[in-house]
Amino acid sequence: MSLEIERKFLLPEVPHDLIKQGVLSVRSEQRIEQTYLAMDDNQELRVRRIVDIPSGVVEHTHTFKVGNGLSREEIEYGISESIYKQITQAFRAIPLTKTRITAMWGDIVIEIDCYDQIKLTVVEVEFNSLEDATGFVAPVWFGKDISADKQYSNKKVWKELQSN
Repeated sequence: MSLEIERKFLLPEVPHDLIKQGVLSVRSEQRIEQTYLAMDDNQELRVRRIVDIPSGVVEHTHTFKVGNGLSREEIEYGISESIYKQITQAFRAIPLTKTRITAMWGDIVIEIDCYDQIKLTVVEVEFNSLEDATGFVAPVWFGKDISADKQYSNKKVWKELQSN
């Protein structure tokens, strides 16, 4: 398993001005739909359909994560469209959908997620170590640090969608 170390911030809005000014350099834009297959307080199992917006290329992934907070273990690998469809049709769940903008902010990669079903925009930064993550000073435009706030976790938002 690889270690995922990230911090997440509540972004007030997509920083279009920073993109226009060249402060942020957009690397990719994707449409993501994700469905959770199993979850508890410490683990999650999900599938995703990811569409690269400019090219239309589609990929499907299966992910297992263990842990909470800044650091979690993660296994992710590609699956076929056929397997993805079988899984999602069997579960008949409402997928969580979002647009992801991956951009460079200086030498830091950031991911901006804009959710469809709820009014929520977040920015995530991945780090190589816990020291880097805890030492990171976010700019004001990132907004509130929600890294430890389970209310904003994808699996909690997805779970709420299922009860609507």
